[in-house]
Amino acid sequence: MNLCHPDPPELNQIETEELQTIQWHRKQLLEDIQKLKEEIAEVFAQIDCFESAEESRQVQKEKELCIGRKKFNMDPGKGIQYLIEHKLLSSNTEEIAQFLYKGEGLNKTAIGDYLGERDPFNLKILQAFVDLHEFANLHLVQALRQFLWSFRLPGEAQKIDRMMESFAARYCLCNPDVFQSTDTCYVLSFSIIMLNTSLHNPNVRDKPPFERFVSMNRGINNGRDLPEELLKNLFDSIKSEPFSIPEDDGNDLTHTFFNPDREGWLLKLGGRVKTWKRRWFILTDNCLYYFEFTTFCLELYNPNCKGQKIKACKTDGDGKVVEGKHQSYKISASSPEERDEWIKAIRASITSVPFYDLLSAKKKKLASKQ
Repeated sequence: MNLCHPDPPELNQIETEELQTIQWHRKQLLEDIQKLKEEIAEVFAQIDCFESAEESRQVQKEKELCIGRKKFNMDPGKGIQYLIEHKLLSSNTEEIAQFLYKGEGLNKTAIGDYLGERDPFNLKILQAFVDLHEFANLHLVQALRQFLWSFRLPGEAQKIDRMMESFAARYCLCNPDVFQSTDTCYVLSFSIIMLNTSLHNPNVRDKPPFERFVSMNRGINNGRDLPEELLKNLFDSIKSEPFSIPEDDGNDLTHTFFNPDREGWLLKLGGRVKTWKRRWFILTDNCLYYFEFTTFCLELYNPNCKGQKIKACKTDGDGKVVEGKHQSYKISASSPEERDEWIKAIRASITSVPFYDLLSAKKKKLASKQ
C-alpha cells in the first residue's frame, strides 16, 4: 500500500457523469476564451488599420490645406475655390472669414485683395471678417492698429474705400457714442493713416504739427469740430508709435509680380552696345521692373526716391545689391497705341495717392449734407 499517494476513491456512475460534464464545460470554456482572444486581436488589428487610415487622411488633408494656402497666396479666388472643392472649407461666408482672420500661412496682401473685391460673395465675407474684430472701448487708433494688422490694404482706391467703410461702420457699432456718423469715423481714420505716413516716412521732411492735424479735420462731425482732447490723444498715439503694417516677403517674386498694373514685352536700347534687346517689363506696386531671364530683374523706378536721381539696381550672385551706371533708359513699344498705354500706366502709378482722393470725396459728401 502506497501511503504517500493513496489511490483515489472509485466514483460511482453519477459522479463519473458529473465529472465528464465538468470536463466538457471546461473544454468549451477554453475554446470560448480562445475565440475571444482571437476576436480581441482582430479588433485591435482593425483599430490599428483605422488609426493608420485616419493618419493617412490627416496627412492628405494637411497636404491639401498647404496646397490651398499656396494657391490662395497666388490667386485668392482660386485658392478659396480649391479649399471648398476639397471640403477643407465650406461656402459659408462666416467660415471663410474665420479662415482669413486666423490667417495661418496666408499672405496678408492676398487677404486684402480678396476682401476688397466687389463681388457680392466677397462683400459678405468682408462684412463677416470685419465683424470678427472687437473694437468696443478702444480709441480709434487702437482699433485701426488691430484692423490694419489683420491684412494689408490693397492699392486700388475702390477696394480701400469698401474696406474702410466697413471698418467705420463696425467701429461705430461697437462704440455708438463716439461719433455722430460713420462718415466722420471714415474721414478721421484716413486722416490718421495719412498722419502716420507723414510723421514716420523718412522721405517726408515737413512733419505736420498737431495744429495742422486739427485743421485737416475741421467740421467733419456733422459740421462741427471733434473735441480737441480726442484729436490730441489720437495724434500723440500715432506720433509715439507708428502703425505696424504687415510686410510680405519681398523675396517671393512670384507674388511680387502677381496681378501687376501692366506687363509685356518692350525693346530696350543697350548701354555700351547700342542694340535693341527684347525685355519683359512689369509695372507693379508703384515700381517698374524688367527681366532678361526669369531669375534676373532690374528695378527702374521706385516712388520712394522722388526728387532724387533714380538708378537701376540688381542683386548679384553674392546677394549684394549692385547699382547700375545708366543715366537714362530708352525703351520702345511695338506701336504708338502700346506706347501710350505704358505711359498712361506709369503716370497713374506715379501720381496715384488713393488716400487723398478718397478723403477729398468723403469730405465733399459730408459738406453736401450740411
